[in-house]
Amino acid sequence: MRKPTTPWLRSTPSGTAILLALSACGGAGGGPAPTAPVNAPDTPVSYPEPAPIERGLAPTGIGPYAQGVDVRRYDVELGLSDRSASFAGRSVIRLQVTGADVWLPLDFTGLAVDGVWVEGVPARTTYENGVLGVDLAHIGGGSNVSVRVDYHGTPDDGLFIGPNIHGAPSAFVDNWPNRTRFWMPTVDHPSDKALVRFTIHAPEDWHVIANGYMTAQPRPASREALGPASGPRQTWVWDTVEPIPTYTMVVGAARMDHASVGRAACGKAPASQDDDGCVAVSWMAFPQDTAQARRIFARAADMVDYYADLIGPFPYEKLANVQSATQFGGMENSSAIFYTGQGISAGTLGEGTVAHEIAHQWFGDSVTEGLWSHIWLSEGFATYFGALFFEHAEGVEDFRERLELARQAYITSDDVDRPVVADYDQLFDLLNRNSYQKGGLVLHMLRGVMGDDAFFEGIRRYYGRYAHGNALTGDLQAVMTAAHGSDLDWFFDQWIRKPGHPTFEVSHRWLPSGSGSAGQVELTIRQTQRAAWPRFRMPATVALVTRGADVRRDIELSGAVTTVRVDADREPERVVLDPDGWILKGDVTYR
Repeated sequence: MRKPTTPWLRSTPSGTAILLALSACGGAGGGPAPTAPVNAPDTPVSYPEPAPIERGLAPTGIGPYAQGVDVRRYDVELGLSDRSASFAGRSVIRLQVTGADVWLPLDFTGLAVDGVWVEGVPARTTYENGVLGVDLAHIGGGSNVSVRVDYHGTPDDGLFIGPNIHGAPSAFVDNWPNRTRFWMPTVDHPSDKALVRFTIHAPEDWHVIANGYMTAQPRPASREALGPASGPRQTWVWDTVEPIPTYTMVVGAARMDHASVGRAACGKAPASQDDDGCVAVSWMAFPQDTAQARRIFARAADMVDYYADLIGPFPYEKLANVQSATQFGGMENSSAIFYTGQGISAGTLGEGTVAHEIAHQWFGDSVTEGLWSHIWLSEGFATYFGALFFEHAEGVEDFRERLELARQAYITSDDVDRPVVADYDQLFDLLNRNSYQKGGLVLHMLRGVMGDDAFFEGIRRYYGRYAHGNALTGDLQAVMTAAHGSDLDWFFDQWIRKPGHPTFEVSHRWLPSGSGSAGQVELTIRQTQRAAWPRFRMPATVALVTRGADVRRDIELSGAVTTVRVDADREPERVVLDPDGWILKGDVTYR
């Protein structure tokens, strides 16, 4: 996912501009019944559309999010129109109750609620501050239960129904970080992944895309299909076979052209529903922009093949690359990546973004950070593995240029004084240079420390262990330590849990042997970074440059000052610390 340049603004009916944001609903969740009034249990609930709330606030509370429940599946039905920004929705949440006296805290806001039922019986509920609370106290622990919510209205955020960049009607979902709650009730947190099935009633000339696979060809919508209807509609059904995070659950609908890029990950796509067991890789674009889409996504299938070979099986049923209305350059929705409409139309969206979003299918979507503060396990991985495709396809110089751009972006940012894993009150603040560029460069340094064989073997083990689940930084560290065969706590502590990066002052002097031209070079390397930052320990290479050639020597940096002597055949004209750029560093001054 690429960082948005500006927040989205909407207008209230009175015309006042508001900045939409997400409430920090029920962080611990699932606890005792709220003190707010609840509806009588023998009547269906009905609530008017509430006022907009703030978006992007981090969850509050201590302990697991939504304690006492584990959502297994969402069955979502939406009725869309090409003449109205309103829609009708019905969601059936299938979950297991894992605690006692549970109130289910569904993240939901901005829409009118028409009814809530638990196993077909009207439920006791509350609806305030971005949470639709549902009484499950009568459901025993370990029981499976279904909760149905009917709703309608014009969403404040998350689902955008209106003109696309060419003025044509469209509807696109844009969820990150926890904006799913603006159009469907969920436990809106990456730690509670679930299956999802979408039934979409849309104008008959629209193409509808969603997560998973299309269960059958679109069919004419029935008269009873959810409205509002403004003419003939078709019904589309998309279903998943693997659980996904709520922030990647999406629907897109508009007049779109589409074409195949190719078949990929054959023999390495266990979720594929196709007879050949391959992943169908495609693009979808507005009719005016098909030539740009064809060019931009030309190598998408090659990218899928590369990552399936390097990391592990492709995790989903298909991969669609979709021109949309996302506020991000790209949004890595599981099996249906959404890209900026403007970037594709203008032809400015690059293959680097495509590789980044495709890499997310493994890291972020399948292996998902269990806490928002560990988002580097998503964005840092996508940044680095996005660049790795170009090392494979274009060569090491192209790869190094991409890493250098990442280094410059990080060291010139305002993020250097915070560690990679850090809590933020506003989740959008996580889209920073620590999560993306520094996170990616930390992986590159870890590769340098471990060596290619151990590093990529560790990555494959990590993916295999946490695919379709959640992980934290400690989980990655444990797997990589086992693959490396020695302790890596020092590495993760200085690069992930603490802020900053080293800067160096390097001096050398020649120590002749007394006979011939051979001798030693004494190197003194001082770490001159800010006092609040660590003194970094890192293996390093130094180049001894003589007459246009250089001889490499490996050394170990540790502490404020490192002094080492290395053998040399002749006195060097100059020395270069870390000539291949493995270390994330600021200025290097030579004395």
